[in-house]
Amino acid sequence: MKKKYVVKLTEEERTYLAEKISSGVESASSLRRAWVLLKADQGEQGPAWSDAHISEAYEISPTSVYQIRRRYYQRGMKGTIARKKPERVYERCLDGEAEAHLIAMTCGDPPEGYGRWTLRLLRDEMVALEYVESVSHETIRSTLKKTNLSLG
Repeated sequence: MKKKYVVKLTEEERTYLAEKISSGVESASSLRRAWVLLKADQGEQGPAWSDAHISEAYEISPTSVYQIRRRYYQRGMKGTIARKKPERVYERCLDGEAEAHLIAMTCGDPPEGYGRWTLRLLRDEMVALEYVESVSHETIRSTLKKTNLSLG
């Protein structure tokens, strides 16, 4: 059966991959992809291992080997080694003004009947004072952590 995505590395690409592997600075998944590309190389100086042999040697599935070869064909060598950036853009719940109100509220006294502010109490107060339409207590927690504030 003829492979649809054939890896044929140039001498520069082989050198680049060898340097990446020997540096050991990359993540384990990046290093694994580099090894797979080197072993799947069907160029003149490449070992041209089969997908089954590569998957057995590096303990990954044959499907993963296929996907690495396909990614090399579609994105090139550097696009294969590097992790793909997420396409989703997260919208911030709290803008700078709302964060300032949250910090001021946290530094102030809690409502009557409470010994201290809780995340859910802060969330409810932010919504009641109409600084935000809705916000989760987790967003409150991460914002306070980001600003090095503590409720304890």
